[in-house]
Amino acid sequence: MITPPDLVRAAYGWRDAELTPITGGLINATFAVREGGAPVAVLQRVHPVFGAEVNLDIDAVTAHLTARGLTTPRLVRTRDGAAYVEDDGHVWRALTWVDGVSFHAVPGVAWARAGGELVGRFHRAVHDLEHTYHFARAGVHDTAAHLGKLDDRLLRHAEPAEAAQLGHEILDAARALPPVPDLPRRHAHGDLKISNLLFRARDVPEAVALVDLDTLGLQTLAFELGDALRSWCNPRGEDAGSVAFELPIFAAAIAGWRDVAGDLFDEAERRSIVVGLETVCIELAARFCVDAFDDAYFGWDPSRFPSRRAHNLVRARGQLALGRAVRAARDEATDIVIAE
Repeated sequence: MITPPDLVRAAYGWRDAELTPITGGLINATFAVREGGAPVAVLQRVHPVFGAEVNLDIDAVTAHLTARGLTTPRLVRTRDGAAYVEDDGHVWRALTWVDGVSFHAVPGVAWARAGGELVGRFHRAVHDLEHTYHFARAGVHDTAAHLGKLDDRLLRHAEPAEAAQLGHEILDAARALPPVPDLPRRHAHGDLKISNLLFRARDVPEAVALVDLDTLGLQTLAFELGDALRSWCNPRGEDAGSVAFELPIFAAAIAGWRDVAGDLFDEAERRSIVVGLETVCIELAARFCVDAFDDAYFGWDPSRFPSRRAHNLVRARGQLALGRAVRAARDEATDIVIAE
């Protein structure tokens, strides 16, 4: 079990603070920091896939968002002014606490529209951002590379048999994907799954802030919103045995986003959202399937699944089914994104 070391506590002056795990994230180990019972910050052990310099990017981009009037977590400096703490090969950082609730599935169309408006506010705020990123994730949405990794695992492994069979189905689906057009790369959040949006209250669809900011960087709209809508439009979630692509949620999210920031993007970029959505479903299915072989990357829920491999097989199967559902609704979804 991961616990924040004394060195990290001392660096932030939190020796006597209450640190409690926040579950649900797939990558970073996260803790709520409470003083006198009140939450004051979030402390995270950053996954090694992210370089320590990512914290400098978070600091710069969130300063820009704050200047534009957006609510956002801000980097908390240590007592010595450092942006992060390194201990035993791990990077730890702290962010200010933002009140709100998150969801692992969109509760309804009103929440989808509110989420779309928040993403639109973010895109409008960073439209004039001038920043050179200190850290960039390698191979992000390099679909060919992820499919190549899956093909490699299938060539080298016949077990688990269920993963092998599913892997071949994923590669077959990938061959039918439409090409992703060449588009400008813009400042983007990079991981707009619904659980990375905070809402004011569970019964009031007011979106407050974007969280999980390690993925900030340059990205095309195809993958920025494609990945978001992959998450939002399957209200049953990634871990369900069955999936659905909900066009009403898709339409509401697009409407909210378009009302705030749609004028910043031309028709070609808006049309690419549907292509990116279908592509990222198959890409993520491939990534989950690769980890069903490797058993090394994604977090998993031991209360619901007997192993990481079992959890990843459910995820991979679900994303493949979602990609097929998007393909079936491709024309209708495209009409929605290009509507004026």
